[in-house]
Amino acid sequence: MEILQVVLQVLLGLTSLLLTLLILLHKGRGGGLSDMFGGGVTSSLGASGVAERNLNRITVILALIWITCIVVLGLITKFDSGI
Repeated sequence: MEILQVVLQVLLGLTSLLLTLLILLHKGRGGGLSDMFGGGVTSSLGASGVAERNLNRITVILALIWITCIVVLGLITKFDSGI
């Protein structure tokens, strides 16, 4: 059970970093932090509709993996401490 826990913790760390990077790659939709670092650059990079849809899909799949890791780690911690 400890090996599974270590693998899930490593997977959680990797997905956390990748999720952060993917969220930062999304095109800005307003006057938030994305416009602070040059709104013209982000608008030209995210001009393709297909690329934006693929980025959305990858982000959602990675977020589901991230949530699953958290739930499974929580269940392992809950039931492992009771023994």
